[in-house]
Amino acid sequence: MKKTRGIIIVLALVSFFLANLHAQTPGAYLGELTWPEAEARLKEAPLVIIPFGAGAKEHGPHLPMNADAVVLEYLCSKAVEALPVIVAPPILHGWFPPFRDFPGTEVADPHVFQDYIHQVALSLVKQEVQRIVFLNTGIFKATGLPLAIIAREIRVETGVPTLVISWEDLETAEVGNFQEQKTGGHADEIETSIHLYLQPHLVHMDRAVNEDAEPRKRYYSGYKPGTFSRNSDDPAYSETGILGDATLATAEKGKKTLEIMVREWLKTLKAFAKSPMGTGRNR
Repeated sequence: MKKTRGIIIVLALVSFFLANLHAQTPGAYLGELTWPEAEARLKEAPLVIIPFGAGAKEHGPHLPMNADAVVLEYLCSKAVEALPVIVAPPILHGWFPPFRDFPGTEVADPHVFQDYIHQVALSLVKQEVQRIVFLNTGIFKATGLPLAIIAREIRVETGVPTLVISWEDLETAEVGNFQEQKTGGHADEIETSIHLYLQPHLVHMDRAVNEDAEPRKRYYSGYKPGTFSRNSDDPAYSETGILGDATLATAEKGKKTLEIMVREWLKTLKAFAKSPMGTGRNR
């Protein structure tokens, strides 16, 4: 009986400690707040994060389709642990034209996607938020394009400062110190390494392949949209949906990459939180 009572006391103390630890977290997830708490904290928080990443998008035959969403969740958790930010519910469906030939979920019309994001952001503006950060765990010159348009429109329409942070903004040149592949970009050595660290039980390294190649020299400037075509007659044909060498991935490389990304992520949030407020707001 005494032993049972002792176990109950220990469990109660652990629960109390965890509850207090959660309460002391500087930031918060909007969905975990009551509406009176949300009303106050949205006005007080230096910024609100609107996270966007694919809930289901191809990442080769070896990675789960939730890859972008899992990185999104990881970055948001680090922000909540470290800073007094508010994280809005994630947007997991969006515009992913390079991956349209593969299974997944997509809002294929970019205007519909833009309108949706626009309305989500405006709903937060009406709650008198100070700043809005759009987190994009997709590609800057793909999923980031419509987000950038909305960020600019929100800034002009309402005066609320906005910022778009994409994957490329966080993965610095330091990654090249331990990256072995010649080229990369999708479901490759680095992205596979990240998921060997975050969710190894869903990574199938026996299915990982090498789609690495010598970088092709371009003799012209400009932005050339890419894609992963499943049409064998298309120059962009891809049997696997991989760009890079996934076979070189290790959990240690994933850990190092995430450390770099989190460092840049928190540094950016801290700096933007101190940026001047907009004027002439129209809420």
